[in-house]
Amino acid sequence: MARTRFAPDRGLSVRMTVTMFLLGLLYVVFMAILISLGVQAVVVLVIAAGLLLVQYFFSDKIALFAMHGREVSPEEAPELHGIIDRLTAMADMPKPRVAIADSDIPNAFATGRNQKNAVVCVTTGILRRLDANELEGVLAHEMSHVAHRDVAVMTIASFLGIVAGLMTRFALYTGLGGRRDSNNGPPIGLIILLVSALVYAVSFLLTRALSRYRELAADRAGAYLTQRPSALASALVKVSGEIARIPTRDLREAQAFNAFYFTPALSGQSVAALFSTHPPLERRLDQLAQISAALGR
Repeated sequence: MARTRFAPDRGLSVRMTVTMFLLGLLYVVFMAILISLGVQAVVVLVIAAGLLLVQYFFSDKIALFAMHGREVSPEEAPELHGIIDRLTAMADMPKPRVAIADSDIPNAFATGRNQKNAVVCVTTGILRRLDANELEGVLAHEMSHVAHRDVAVMTIASFLGIVAGLMTRFALYTGLGGRRDSNNGPPIGLIILLVSALVYAVSFLLTRALSRYRELAADRAGAYLTQRPSALASALVKVSGEIARIPTRDLREAQAFNAFYFTPALSGQSVAALFSTHPPLERRLDQLAQISAALGR
């Protein structure tokens, strides 16, 4: 983490390190199994590495394009820039680029591989619904993601899942699923499919667990930076309540961006906690209540 005034989070650092170690170990085992089966995984690795590099270096542009966001100048959005300027000074970090996405879904996200290439984007929906203090809490949360380089870490962490997913498609599209070894043993392709599916599932659960913790860490860091955890809690309640009123069809269109969002577009109790990108609202509010008590507010 680059030097900022955001409170250091050893728990987040430990979890990031452990997750990356486990994913690396899983990757080594996965590749060893593929090599033992005689699979030439070079092409898959090259494709996966290419996708990773594109996502790593162009995540800000990709996210803005997908969300129909556009960068705005201080003249176009003086209040939004004013809040960002204040948080930037408080956190002692470079000012990120500021963008607005024309969407009624009240949300915000930050992306970019580091502080110098970061962009913070808010929707028109969240600008209409939150007051200045609530919006400041949300933006402090998002800038904490930038300070902790969450986007870069999650991009790298997703590499193994990309490889496993590509290997599964490779086996299906090339007909390996029915090919047997020379001794009439079990189908090599079937083994590849099963191993790839297992690796993808494990890497998926690990990255989702890390994602949930980084959201709690961003809430915590943002609350301590602004010294107003109640404002962030109010924003969470308001945004979650407003999202519940938006048609499900519109939310499903935005669901692919849940990992980026301040709060998920669709969380619903039907989705198992293990598969969620964000912790439950109650868990986030409970943490903010504890911080508020500790600050005497």
